[in-house]
Amino acid sequence: MRSNRGRDTSFERRIRSELHRRGLRYRVNRRPVPDVRRTADVVFVRARIAVMLDGCFWHRCPDHFVMPKTNVEWWAAKFARNQQRDRETTNLLVEAGWKVLRFWEHQPTDEIADMIEGTVGRYYGRPRTAAGT
Repeated sequence: MRSNRGRDTSFERRIRSELHRRGLRYRVNRRPVPDVRRTADVVFVRARIAVMLDGCFWHRCPDHFVMPKTNVEWWAAKFARNQQRDRETTNLLVEAGWKVLRFWEHQPTDEIADMIEGTVGRYYGRPRTAAGT
């Protein structure tokens, strides 16, 4: 499992590239709350928005997940821990005053970028359009 990337996946790079193209600036793979050992894939520090970009396999997407056929017990426990950690992370960040946005890798890039851009734009008191203006 060492070869599985924990960050900078093609999905994450695609989303970050689109956000940057739209003029949004952010931090990558950062702890939103320094005392909490959890990182977010994209962080808007001033707006206190943490974006989680979840892979369909590792986070058990309800639409696309297929359980591996071998070593089922180990995998079931692994995925249960992943899902529990996702819930805990969201709860910890919300309690600390952060807005958490979660997206699946199968969602269209433009749709994800639109939602992030709109949320960030609302924080700054100006609606943002898909063109980034």
